[in-house]
Amino acid sequence: MQIREVVVTGKEQVELQSGALDGPPRAGELLIESEATFISSGTELANYTAKDPDVYVPGSWCSYPWRSGYANVGVVRAVGEGVHRAQVGQRVFSYGRHASAFRYPQERLIVPVPERLDSMIAAASRMAGVAASAILLSEIRENPWVVVFGLGLVGNLAAQLFRIRGCRVIGVDPVAARRDLAEECGVEWTVGGTSDAALDGVRVLTGVGGAQISVDAVGHSGVLMDCLTITGTEGQVIALGTPRVPVAGDLTAAFNRIHRGRLTVRGAHEWFLPMYPDVGNRTSQFSKQQMLLDWMARGLLRVEPLISHRLPPEQIKAAYDGLLHQPDVYTGVGLVWG
Repeated sequence: MQIREVVVTGKEQVELQSGALDGPPRAGELLIESEATFISSGTELANYTAKDPDVYVPGSWCSYPWRSGYANVGVVRAVGEGVHRAQVGQRVFSYGRHASAFRYPQERLIVPVPERLDSMIAAASRMAGVAASAILLSEIRENPWVVVFGLGLVGNLAAQLFRIRGCRVIGVDPVAARRDLAEECGVEWTVGGTSDAALDGVRVLTGVGGAQISVDAVGHSGVLMDCLTITGTEGQVIALGTPRVPVAGDLTAAFNRIHRGRLTVRGAHEWFLPMYPDVGNRTSQFSKQQMLLDWMARGLLRVEPLISHRLPPEQIKAAYDGLLHQPDVYTGVGLVWG
């Protein structure tokens, strides 16, 4: 079977290549034909720009040439022996790559997509899955003030998720267009300006006690310092974004704030959950994705306003470069394969 697939061949080099699948799915595998895939502006761009040094380590998960992508909605066309998580003809969300078709092991995530949900919107739910780590790891009590720093795709979705959980959410971003988009998606309060001005704006809203929960959705050590500053006594700081850029600073000041404020700092990298429930009804990647797709289908979680571009795979270079150099224009980009 002939396929097309996205391959990152080197630093800021990407191609749509032709390839072939050698035979039908093996035992435990599904053959999925893609309808839509969504681009991760974090992980994918980090590998596209070689910010992750592992791209130069032979045999690493992202070494060049790298077949990118992990947000896919497609239709199951065939299944191998022993497959029980999906049926032929079923539309499913998976961690499949940017390819017109691919073989996929059922031990990785497979989730049926609700009929009324658009395939591209369902594919974009992958980024909500990243954001959901923040609500699943936080201890949400009563009616907390939550401050989300960074209203890009993941930060916007994290702010929406805390709102769905009943929290009072403040979004912080210096870019007015991102603040406007967050408000369109239901985030009630947003503040901008310099770091000091933004912190002052948060204090006006929360009062002298500060926030009970703060979230770094940027992945920047300087933003984490702002989180420590604005979080009240016995509050929680959630590191949602992955820090990748070195930042000079005073660690003693940071640890002093944690110590005196009795703060809890939690890393929210998404892979803390098992793929499927392993003990009773334990939360898993599967149950998390079911929850997100349900919230989207019911109109609680708004993803469509965040999708700025639906492009054919042939424009993958323009998609990556747009996300890299014009992030306020390319707010969310998916590839249409059907």
